[in-house]
Amino acid sequence: MSTVALIDDHESVRLGLEAACARDGQSVVFSGSTVGCYLAWRASSSSPPADVVVLDLTLGDGTTVTENVTSLVADGASVVIHSVADRPAAVREALAAGAAGVVSKSSALDDVLDAIRTVAQGEALNNVEWASAVEGDRAFADAQLSTREREVLRLYATGLPLKAVAERLGVAYSTAKENITRIRVKYVEVGRPAPTKVDLLRRAMEDGIVGADGAPSAR
Repeated sequence: MSTVALIDDHESVRLGLEAACARDGQSVVFSGSTVGCYLAWRASSSSPPADVVVLDLTLGDGTTVTENVTSLVADGASVVIHSVADRPAAVREALAAGAAGVVSKSSALDDVLDAIRTVAQGEALNNVEWASAVEGDRAFADAQLSTREREVLRLYATGLPLKAVAERLGVAYSTAKENITRIRVKYVEVGRPAPTKVDLLRRAMEDGIVGADGAPSAR
């Protein structure tokens, strides 16, 4: 059973999600209107962080997307943005801050529950809202990857071991490894760190290097 925290300043949304999660076998350990309330609950209890925090993109307390997502990720939770997702720049900001993905408030309840289960399992969340954010905001910080770095990332992020990537491209294993190191450095430099392979897949999807379904992109 995964533990879930719900952060939304609309009580009706929280109550609906809480009931749906209970029916799905998920344990809702916190429900509140701000990230500050969640962190205060964490500080006053001996409970570990929730496996997944379902977070509204815009809260009424004046906090920013980056502040909220960064705080939650630093506390040890994976974050799913649950929003109308109609502002691509804000969605991209959330993804850059470390959110695991986005699911629209217009989505079917089963899709929201699927998203929670996917992220709880440590997998990247691939969906239409993510793809729309990619296409809708061209001002997003570009890591300026070289052609070879994009090739390495495309193959590595979609599941090939690094040794297989090197063989596929006809380069030494050490060369492929150096490429991955440079890719990670470049993403850090533009404020989009990718310390894990799942993070690299997210960055590759954000930049259109692989498709929103996790498959290599034709671009």
